[in-house]
Amino acid sequence: MTDPNATVETVGGKGASLARLAMAGLPVPNGFHISTEAYRRFMTDGGLQMQILAALSTVVPDQPATLEVASRQVGELFARGTIPEDVAGAIRQAYSRLGDGDIVVAVRSSATVEDMPGASFAGQLETFLNLRGEVQVLEGVKRCWASLWTPRALGYMARNGIDFSKVSVAVVVQELVPAAAAGVMFTINPLTGARNQVVINAAWGLGEAVVGGRVTPDTIIVDKVFGKVVEQQISSKVAMTVRTSSGTHEEPVPAVRRDRAVLSPGQAVKLAGIGVRVEELYGGPMDIEWALDRGRFFLVQARPITALRGHNPIEGEWNDSLAGDYLWTRTNYGEAVPDVMTPCTWSFVQILMSDAELSIGPYLVYGNIGGRLYRNLSIEASFAAAFGINPKRIQSMTEDAFGRLPAGLDIPIFRVPRLRLIRMALPVIIGDLLRMRANQKKLPEYLRTMPERCERLRSRIQATSRPEELAALWHTDVLPLFHEAGQMIEAAAGQGGGAIVATPHRLQTLLGQDDANILLTGSSLETGPLASLGPLLSLTRLARGEIDRATYVRQYGYRGPHEAEVSVPRPAEDPQWIDLQLAGLGQAPADATALLARQEAARGAARERLHERYPGKEKSIIRQIDRWVSIARDREAARSEAIRGFWVLRAFVLRAGEITGLGDDMFFLSIDEILSVLKGDRISLAHVKARRASYERYHALPPYPPLIRGHFDPFRWAADPGRPGESYDASGSSTPREAAIKGFPGAAGVVEGRARLVASFEDGDQLQAGEILVTTLTNVGWTPLFPRAAAIVTDVGAPLSHAAIVARELGIPAVVGCGTATRRIKTGDRIRVDGEKGLVELISTNDTAKPLIGNEIKSLK
Repeated sequence: MTDPNATVETVGGKGASLARLAMAGLPVPNGFHISTEAYRRFMTDGGLQMQILAALSTVVPDQPATLEVASRQVGELFARGTIPEDVAGAIRQAYSRLGDGDIVVAVRSSATVEDMPGASFAGQLETFLNLRGEVQVLEGVKRCWASLWTPRALGYMARNGIDFSKVSVAVVVQELVPAAAAGVMFTINPLTGARNQVVINAAWGLGEAVVGGRVTPDTIIVDKVFGKVVEQQISSKVAMTVRTSSGTHEEPVPAVRRDRAVLSPGQAVKLAGIGVRVEELYGGPMDIEWALDRGRFFLVQARPITALRGHNPIEGEWNDSLAGDYLWTRTNYGEAVPDVMTPCTWSFVQILMSDAELSIGPYLVYGNIGGRLYRNLSIEASFAAAFGINPKRIQSMTEDAFGRLPAGLDIPIFRVPRLRLIRMALPVIIGDLLRMRANQKKLPEYLRTMPERCERLRSRIQATSRPEELAALWHTDVLPLFHEAGQMIEAAAGQGGGAIVATPHRLQTLLGQDDANILLTGSSLETGPLASLGPLLSLTRLARGEIDRATYVRQYGYRGPHEAEVSVPRPAEDPQWIDLQLAGLGQAPADATALLARQEAARGAARERLHERYPGKEKSIIRQIDRWVSIARDREAARSEAIRGFWVLRAFVLRAGEITGLGDDMFFLSIDEILSVLKGDRISLAHVKARRASYERYHALPPYPPLIRGHFDPFRWAADPGRPGESYDASGSSTPREAAIKGFPGAAGVVEGRARLVASFEDGDQLQAGEILVTTLTNVGWTPLFPRAAAIVTDVGAPLSHAAIVARELGIPAVVGCGTATRRIKTGDRIRVDGEKGLVELISTNDTAKPLIGNEIKSLK
């Protein structure tokens, strides 16, 4: 079974899956494949192809009688057909190598549209058990081929628009495991969607009774993380499938075993461990058929799970909060990827995160909840707890990046055995550190060359004219560049160890928060300002006539409020975008360069105070500051170039839509599905309509809470008029609502003025000069609005978030990470913002206005 050339096209879905398992060293019964080419030879040599297609031409999907007639006609053709002698000889030879030429086998159909992430064809074709001898095996092969055209299989293909002329079938022949017990296993709980649980169904005898639903099996639930049985239901198993001399049949289970557990807890945990290995191999939840013989487990089939309650990626539904009792945060991630993600964007984000984030074992470091990207805080807190680090300490260490937790909301911790964690983590961490250090040396050259590389690659993408040419370019150029972008984000962020977080805290202790924040701003090095300020400063230069539009587009045309969502046009693609931003800058009381000059003066005064207080430490402190600024600059620059990479990805998807004539349907396919379409396989297009509908449903909801604990249903939450906005806790614990609106000190200063709620950047033209901008979150695309604002208040954010960093650079008072500001403040309210204390005070209300209830963005273009 360990054939590296086994593909879906050559050995069908089941055959390719079994080969993949076997090559990974998983326990698969010995056997061999009979390829689709053998089936085609049977069809063409016997002259059956045209006769079968003629019989199938009468099929009408919603008329069962036509399916029955066509199937019967095809069956008669197969019964009269003869397997070509060279094909039959090859089958006999392969069978004889399994044993003494008399071994008992299972002969199983394996269709080219079976066991794939985009199809649920499993169960449509036939399997024949307990066959012995060349005659029975050859007859079983022919019967498997014929089962491609049963009424059930025909109906499935017709309903799903599968072209009859392009379907083929392979056959898998395997040693039949004389199972004492068998069943199925799901590496995710199919009822609750909990991704931290393996669900095992087990019954006596062969697995056909379980798969066919003819017996109620035992159900055992195993916790993946703890490696223990958490629930067990023992059923009364009245029947089982057993081998006979002529095949198989059902017989009663002996009374002494009928109500006895099929698997011991230890066996269940061992089997679940095998299931987790399969899930890791495939990168997603799996449905696995297994058998137990003399204490050994065997896998006889594995396919991706295509549907779960509330979590059905095939239909565009995502809810990783179902994975378990974890605490998820949107802070930091929400700024990088602020919008509901299309399936295409989500597939790209997963590639980026696989390189930019350290992932260990089966633990979910990040997830997709209702189309939005969240980080799992419980993972790193649990890892730290395994080494005796208090969760409160973890909270204080991570709050600069991921925000502060409200009172009463704790990070759920799960037990991870220290030794097991070390075994899993050590090789990963060592490999990651070596790669990161190597990439840190390459970082300057990467940042210097990335703009030209991306521009050249976008031109090459546009120049492609054939689907196969575009698919090849993905593998040779686009994917390697995007992998490099993720790795460079990791390398830039990893510089200086924890200096990016530790340095501000040390300076605040020495100098106070205000002076510390001022000293950590500015372009004290020769490489220029932070990348986050680039679009704003270049727009300012464009307004002054110092650069032309083409220069701006080339430098920053890829940066916008929806820059990570590939379905949304970049500013470079929208001729009106630059005009709107220039008009907005014209309303600001001061331009960006004036604000930076003001901050330079404040920075000089802060340095004087530093010299007066710590003359002996001044040089050492300045070195720390310069190092911090350098790291922050590299961090922002690496992120900016990754976003440039998203412009390349958008160009690739757009070109794929043009070449195939499918247009923006491509945004509702994953990149793997897009590549399949480019190779001629269009089966995934059947899911575009459902995915588009799921996307629109998510898109219509208000922004979810920045913090989510446990199972979260975004639709139920949105329908609750009293829904919590700052955090959601499925455990039932409630966090007290504070009288004051508190957040993080983003940038120092006290401002009193009129609030303006801005639901999306597209509504930014409503912001009047001198008003206080109140919104859910901001990213680099929002920067052109900042000079107009007297102060900035956000629901989502932390000291290292975009709003805080840019506000400090420009000297605009800001309070970030307030949680509920957009629900408690209305446009026209008079508020006071204290950026140093992180407080927002409501002075007077405008009762005629409504609070912000959504974060709508423009529809797909």
